[in-house]
Amino acid sequence: MVGTEARRAPGAALTEPVFRREGEAFVPTGHARGPWDPDQLHGGAPGALIAQAVQEEGYLVARLTLDFLGPVPLAPLTVSARTTKPGRTLQVAEAELSADGQVVVRARAVRLRRGHVELPECPDPDQPLPPAPDTGRLDPFPHRGGHDEGFHLTGMEIRFVDGTDFGLGPARAWFRLVRPLIDDEPASPLARAVAAADFGNGVSRIVDFDRYLFVNTDLTVHLHREPAGEWVLLDARTLLEPHGAGLAHSILSDERGQLGLAAQSLFVASR
Repeated sequence: MVGTEARRAPGAALTEPVFRREGEAFVPTGHARGPWDPDQLHGGAPGALIAQAVQEEGYLVARLTLDFLGPVPLAPLTVSARTTKPGRTLQVAEAELSADGQVVVRARAVRLRRGHVELPECPDPDQPLPPAPDTGRLDPFPHRGGHDEGFHLTGMEIRFVDGTDFGLGPARAWFRLVRPLIDDEPASPLARAVAAADFGNGVSRIVDFDRYLFVNTDLTVHLHREPAGEWVLLDARTLLEPHGAGLAHSILSDERGQLGLAAQSLFVASR
């Protein structure tokens, strides 16, 4: 039976979170689940959780790299974060996400001090504003795995533009986190960007889901500013090689224009 919240129309405000806090642990709900294994999370959910942990007031996280050391289970998770290089202008932070005492994700963040610099206006005529999210269209995920809840189904709203969809080839799609990330806490702008960025290889796949595995072993997000508003646009491409490696890369934008880049190393194999 599909829950009431899972049946609600796209765009509705949903209250059940992606994670619930229980003491020092973050317990994922079904809305954090990935599409392939009912007991594993989509990478965007733990990525957003780590993004929340590595931020520091007065600093922009200009780069965040996540190394997925193994599948992230649908189980209580703990996050530890620390500043390994303090500094007035530049800081480095590291974080680990663990399940049952085993580290499953390691992360490293570069933080730059926020300030104000008077810059000349330099409009880029080659970078027009993207089409608005409400011009996009919903496209059903092609492989549900028999579950009605998942980060790709009930955690995010996904709207494709420029005629793209979940089919093969490059894609442009808007992403909006439709639930609180932890309990009733909304996700930070950084967390929203990271949550969307992990979808790059999925929306721009160039091989069939059922015949090939193309899992990302990492995710790196570079930002020159944080997204303004709820929506993040991915302009995503995937490249695969017959020796079993690949790369998915995405330009990240919001309704004001470009805000950063994302890249994922891919392990490729026949199923």
